[in-house]
Amino acid sequence: MKGESMDAIECIVTRKSIRKFLPGPVPKEILREVIAAALRSPSYLNTQPWEAVVVSGAKKDALAEMLAGLIERDAPVSSDLPKPGPWPAVNDARIKDNAAKRAQALGQNNSAPDFRKQVRIANSRFYGAPHGIFLYQDTTLPPWSLMDIGGFAQTLMLAAHAKGLGAVPQGYLTEYSPEVKAFLGIPESKRLVLGMSIGYPDLSAPAAKYQSPRASVDEIVRWVE
Repeated sequence: MKGESMDAIECIVTRKSIRKFLPGPVPKEILREVIAAALRSPSYLNTQPWEAVVVSGAKKDALAEMLAGLIERDAPVSSDLPKPGPWPAVNDARIKDNAAKRAQALGQNNSAPDFRKQVRIANSRFYGAPHGIFLYQDTTLPPWSLMDIGGFAQTLMLAAHAKGLGAVPQGYLTEYSPEVKAFLGIPESKRLVLGMSIGYPDLSAPAAKYQSPRASVDEIVRWVE
């Protein structure tokens, strides 16, 4: 039992967001296994307030081109969830610190005029991953259910990592929610919560090696005894 616990901890601390993938598809039975593991995520009163679409192949490529085209022509965004921010100072500092460190690791120029657009386009093309996953839920669900679907997403990514896959959660993939839902046949009565790229990571690429920093335990925890 102790060894199993250590395996779980290792999976958690070594997981990272992957932004460079090998082109080969993941067998459907492995994707099903990963999603089945995520179904064990806890939820309020066992409501299980999550649904998903997995998009692959030519359909995924067509969706990527549609999204990239919307970004290229500066189409107005329309997300089902409000864009977060402004951030409190401590959170804003973490964002800027991570952006600077990632830019240095990847040789990026964050101040380039079209940098943000290129980041969004890279997101829209799933970083070259063979599969995309879109998570959504009914619009009548309470805000609490967003926490539950977040737990589902984290469990899915951990299960993927345990199976040798890579994944990255992407808010950018939900910027054009009406268009994505229409393309994937998701009813308008659903709110699109999160997109995700998933596949075998290209671990030789700097984008797949970078791991963002984390605050220490003592920075976020007070012990009351």
